[in-house]
Parts: sequence; C-alpha cells; structure tokens
Amino acid sequence: MAFDSLEKTRARNAAKMIRFKVAAERPDAGVELIKYWPDLGQKDGIVAVYLPIKTEIDSLPLMGALQEAGYRLALPCIKGAKHPLEFRRYCLGDKLRGGAYNTREPLQTTPIVEPDIVLLPLLSYSGSGMRLGYGGGFYDRSLLGLRSRKQIFACGLAFSGQEAAIVPTGPYDQVLDGILTETGFRKFGQK
Repeated sequence: MAFDSLEKTRARNAAKMIRFKVAAERPDAGVELIKYWPDLGQKDGIVAVYLPIKTEIDSLPLMGALQEAGYRLALPCIKGAKHPLEFRRYCLGDKLRGGAYNTREPLQTTPIVEPDIVLLPLLSYSGSGMRLGYGGGFYDRSLLGLRSRKQIFACGLAFSGQEAAIVPTGPYDQVLDGILTETGFRKFGQK
C-alpha cells in the first residue's frame, strides 16, 4: 500500500519521538548489537555502516567487532540530492571530513568500494522488513543500484522499540533483508 508524503511526514515525526525516548532509556544498546550479529557466512566481505548521529543506535561497538573479525568497513558519502550514496573504504580511526546532514565521511581521496552488506539507520521498521528513513531516498536508490549488480544483504540497525505495525511506503522504498536490534536479529523472508 502506497502512502502520500503527508502521511510519511507524520509517521517520521512520530518515529523521531519514539526513537528519542527509547534512545534515552537505552544509551548503551549499541553494545548489544555485537551479541546478536548473525553469521552471514561471509567473514571477509565489505560492510557499509554509518556513524551515528542524533539518537540513532550506536553502531561504533559493532563496527569495532566487525573490523576485528576481518570484515572491511565502508562509510556512506552523499554525492547530492537524487543520487545514490557512494561508499568509501573506512578503518576505525581514519581521518574524516564533514558531510551533508551533519554526517562524517571519509576523505574524497579514499577509494570507493561496493559493499556486500549494508547496515543502515532508520526511524522505524515493520515486521515485513519495510524501513522508514529520513525522506531523502539515498539508501533506497543505493540499495536498488547495488541489488541490480550483485547480491547484497541490507540490514537495518535500530532499537527494538522502533518497530511499528505499519510503515508508510512508496513505490521506490526498498525492503530490508534483516533487522538487528539490542534484543536480537530477524531475517525477513522476501528472498
């Protein structure tokens, strides 16, 4: 079912308030993600992850564990409105520059890579794997492009309290393959 932009805006505003509340209750929840990280059968792949902003669940502990386990990391870089993200190689501690929307990105001289796993932030998610993002469509365009070229695994990182019965969707919204929260991992069955 497709929703109009006003319904998505209302859902985003409500989801931001919910995430703010659950983040305040569980500021250390990001550490729990390590415990539930699934065995995806691929220890040397490239994992695109994000550096948390605002009240997003803290991905840094998981990033450290993944890097230590042999995964190579990448961070998203915003090229511009209506464009997919670029993913650039990243190792914890690398120098970063300021990006759009108060993000931090690898330097432009850092190699662009194509991830095998994409860990992405969200405002809300549904039990069917739909994700409510911030409205720019960056991750949806990126997942669509990656999926047209190779098999990837797109996994949302969130607080368990961010799950919603219904997430408003549009025709371009991409479905998640899984969700990882402080209480567990769930794989969605679209594949």
